[in-house]
Amino acid sequence: MTVTAIGAAVRRKEDHRFITGKGQYTDDINRPGQAHAYFLRSPHAHATLNGIDISRAKTMPGVVAIYTGEDVAADKVGGLICGWMIHSKDGTPMRAGPHPILAQGKVRYVGDHVAVVIADTLSQAKDAAEAIVVDYGVLPANADTSKAQGGPEVHSEAPNNTVYDWHIGDKAATEAAFTAAKHVTTLEIVNNRLVPNAMEPRAAVGEYDAGNDALTLYTTSQNPHVARLVLSAFVGIAPEHKLRVIAPDVGGGFGSKIFIYAEETVCVWAARKCGRPVKWTADRTEEFLCVAHGRDHVTRAQLATDAEGKITGLRVKTIANMGAYLSTFASSVPTYLYATLLSGQYAIPNIYAEVDAVYTNTAPVDAYRGAGRPEATFVVERLVEAAARELGMDPAAFRRRNFVSKFPHQTPVIMTYDCGDYKASLVKAMEMADVKGFGKRRREAAKRGKLRGLGYSTYIEACGIAPSQAVGSLGAGVGLWESAEVRVNPVGTVEVLTGSHSHGQGHETTFAQLVSSRLGISIDNVSIVHGDTDKVQFGMGTYGSRSGAVGMSAISKALDKIEAKAKKVASHVLEAAEADIDFKDGKFTVKGTDKSVDFGTVALNAYIAHKFNPQELEPGLKEGSFYDPTNFTFPAGCHICEIEVDQETGVATIAKWTAVDDFGNVINPMIVEGQVHGGIAQGVGQALLEGTIYNTEGQLVTASFMDYAMPRAHDLPSFDVGMTVTPCPSNPLGIKGCGEAGAIAAPAAVINALTDALGTEDVPMPATPQALWTVIQKQSRAAIAAE
Repeated sequence: MTVTAIGAAVRRKEDHRFITGKGQYTDDINRPGQAHAYFLRSPHAHATLNGIDISRAKTMPGVVAIYTGEDVAADKVGGLICGWMIHSKDGTPMRAGPHPILAQGKVRYVGDHVAVVIADTLSQAKDAAEAIVVDYGVLPANADTSKAQGGPEVHSEAPNNTVYDWHIGDKAATEAAFTAAKHVTTLEIVNNRLVPNAMEPRAAVGEYDAGNDALTLYTTSQNPHVARLVLSAFVGIAPEHKLRVIAPDVGGGFGSKIFIYAEETVCVWAARKCGRPVKWTADRTEEFLCVAHGRDHVTRAQLATDAEGKITGLRVKTIANMGAYLSTFASSVPTYLYATLLSGQYAIPNIYAEVDAVYTNTAPVDAYRGAGRPEATFVVERLVEAAARELGMDPAAFRRRNFVSKFPHQTPVIMTYDCGDYKASLVKAMEMADVKGFGKRRREAAKRGKLRGLGYSTYIEACGIAPSQAVGSLGAGVGLWESAEVRVNPVGTVEVLTGSHSHGQGHETTFAQLVSSRLGISIDNVSIVHGDTDKVQFGMGTYGSRSGAVGMSAISKALDKIEAKAKKVASHVLEAAEADIDFKDGKFTVKGTDKSVDFGTVALNAYIAHKFNPQELEPGLKEGSFYDPTNFTFPAGCHICEIEVDQETGVATIAKWTAVDDFGNVINPMIVEGQVHGGIAQGVGQALLEGTIYNTEGQLVTASFMDYAMPRAHDLPSFDVGMTVTPCPSNPLGIKGCGEAGAIAAPAAVINALTDALGTEDVPMPATPQALWTVIQKQSRAAIAAE
């Protein structure tokens, strides 16, 4: 038997089924008698629904049923909710317009759900949808984030299209800091809108059991229990005990599968209504149109510094696009997940931020990998880099001068950083990146006609997304603890039931690794159960890099109880006092003797129960825990991008990438490094390639991979990844979280490298070859004019 220790780079257990085609994705699930759903979607960004004629469509071959918003209203099915309440500066609650699962009276973005056709086959459903006649009253569209306020009204409940005007920090103190500043750096920043593209698009199967009056929803969800809670308590689909939600292998999420969408809600509602299982799987264009998008901020940011190059103040005004409806957690992203990280790694004494969230006639916007922290890091790291250059200081030296160096550190924007060593990660990254040799490489590049630049991003993020008391005080509608149950079988094998959800992070390996290490059993004797509300009592799912820090901590707490009870059993087996029992490396030993018994024997005796009095000690070995941490965790690090730009074509090539991260204690470095690689790839995608574009009529013109460029292997270099470790004091495992770091750090590192290469701060994101070529031409014309 081989015990797999914490810190071992063991290969992922789950990969066998994935690489041999044995995974079970949501689209692989088919139920007897199943029908298929196809959604008729609005071709207009903004229009009244004056009438929907389904008379011809419902007579077409294979059609089982056609439902519209009138059917939803007649059944009194509630709309989708936003679960995080934000208040404006004057204390009024945010203005949330209704979000019906099928449009009622009006459509508000291209792709909005007008009707659903349910038929024997998908092709029959599509044919029938084409026969539906809709009388649209087309209205002017509002699709520009910066001009949303004052544009055509999206919801009557939100005058001036403003969901909330929120602020954080001390305005008066910050204004005073700027008044006294020696230098002020100002940037106008657009954080481009992104479309999440998971390997498996969203999918759902709804099924009704008439015998038990119970519903089952198979869905691509990152948090099935929260889905059940929302569908039960707010949408009113069924009582919780009559609704089972199953989220099997879902092919990645990156945040986009946290939310409760109209399609899955319609499938489970329609299954009962038409008496057949109803299946829907998005095609790629549907996914581009209707998955919750990410980012989309327009920001004016300023940094104040004194004569010694110390930062004295930061002020920010951001307009955040919410799209046409408030998605499940949308309101929290540009507020408590964004502005609370505007202190970055720096000891900034005064910060004031204002955020106006606005409605537009575009797809809803919600959390996407990093969720608010990439936007905050981009603002802070772009400002810091620009300020250093304006002050004539080396960007690394400017950062070191302003780093937080004492912990705990209370920022002016709520967060209390518990630990870290930012200088250590910067120094290590500079060594790995050979920053000293950069000048020589830049001169060599110039000889080849290339522009070479170096960019830093010393990021911080808040992970764990807990504790409940804290998020509750900030407006969250749920507690954000996590649950775990550890079941030891009589033969000594272990099943762990967790409320976390794995959609690519490797939980089946890392969670089993923890159990193996704690109980001294083989990792192959541990199975991880997740994603089924009938098996796991409750959980809050996976997002915000919370599975390790919160989910595994819940398992650790349950293992504490397992060990404590197993010691009681062992004391009877070994006929010794419980206080004399030690447990280490899978063996229970009587102190000072050679008497011992292994874990498997104790597990068997726990169920045989011959050795102890059941009135004093219950048979069996099963324990659970609900874990709620005391603080967020704060992973941090330094990424350095070295980039080269072809002046003739505008093509940017990343020559070298160095990442040094502090994730606290690491369970499996191989999996962590993989997470870092994936995150960097997504961040580079945002910086150089990906951009969601709506035209002035609100039409999405980047609705396929022909128009929306995802990063590929040849767009990326081989990453140099290093780590520093400051164990997190806020959870028993010392874990901070790693899933989003690369996506948070990378955009600023890339754009800072490009601004260094091109000698201007005016570089847009995504920095496509066309965009960079335009910047180069503008630079050339300015140089000629100056001669």
